[in-house]
Amino acid sequence: MAEPAVTLAAESAAIAIGPAPAIVGEPMTFVHKTRKLIRRRRWPIFWIGGGLGCALAYLINYLSAGAHLDPKLSLTGVVIGVLIGLTGMGGGALMTPILVLLFGYPPTLAVGTDVTYSAITKVFGGWRHLSRRNVDLRIVMYLALGSVPSTIIGVGVINYIKHHYGDTVNTIMFRSIGGALVVVSVALVIKTLVKIDREHSAENIPLSSLRKAMTVLLGATTGFVVGLTSVGSGTFLGLFLLLCYPMLARRIVGTDVFHAAILLGATSLAQLSIGNVKGWAVASLLLGSIPGVVIGSHTTARTPERLLKVCLASVLFFSGLALLNKSGINLLHVLHL
Repeated sequence: MAEPAVTLAAESAAIAIGPAPAIVGEPMTFVHKTRKLIRRRRWPIFWIGGGLGCALAYLINYLSAGAHLDPKLSLTGVVIGVLIGLTGMGGGALMTPILVLLFGYPPTLAVGTDVTYSAITKVFGGWRHLSRRNVDLRIVMYLALGSVPSTIIGVGVINYIKHHYGDTVNTIMFRSIGGALVVVSVALVIKTLVKIDREHSAENIPLSSLRKAMTVLLGATTGFVVGLTSVGSGTFLGLFLLLCYPMLARRIVGTDVFHAAILLGATSLAQLSIGNVKGWAVASLLLGSIPGVVIGSHTTARTPERLLKVCLASVLFFSGLALLNKSGINLLHVLHL
């Protein structure tokens, strides 16, 4: 009976000690060297492998789609995606002025394409926040009660002007988008500088009749602006939630993103119904922005976020000035600057 006990003790000692060390001076095989390299440089190998895989997949997509996809738009999507991943807001507002100023899109087509592209990206972000219980569905409901009907009205107004007044719609759109970008840039700076104090810790905020009415009114105003310009679905409402609702920061962001997904989804459907969306442009932008968002979100800890948001606000501000100037309004001259 003692023999099994001895064997068991020997096995336990072998497990505790582990495998016998390699003989000193014994040459390492290629397999051993490869395993050691992977252990030491796991993340670089992960990024390089992932990047090569994405590049191969994108090459196949471009070869199969032929001339429909635009590599320049995909490159732009990468830049915008990185900005969205780094800042979490404001980066998407750059898409419309880029399409107008750099790619020569008519403003109506630029707005419809931007809204559709943004709606698809927001759906994934909204679902992620909802699954993590970062969304106040009551606030979303009251915002959507105002924003969804008003954004459809905004799209209808532009369509009416386009069909009855022709090229006048371009001037109106330039001024609307330019003005919205200037306001959004200021709101982005304010939102960046405002600090969330300890009082912002509520999970379920009681909604008074006044607060409900104000929420619906703000949703309606934002929805109409988004229907006209595609700008402001996140920044306007994010600032409003930050100032008026003492919620946790994650709840503010989650509620903002989830409502933006609903608002942009309704706007994109309205734009699609009147032919203001260029489908292949949306596909090109998505091919670039998806890896861009991943890269930006993984490097956010290494970047000065506040400074980056202020720089982004400056770009939005001057983009707005450029569009206003394109419509015949020189804001700097009006302000005597």
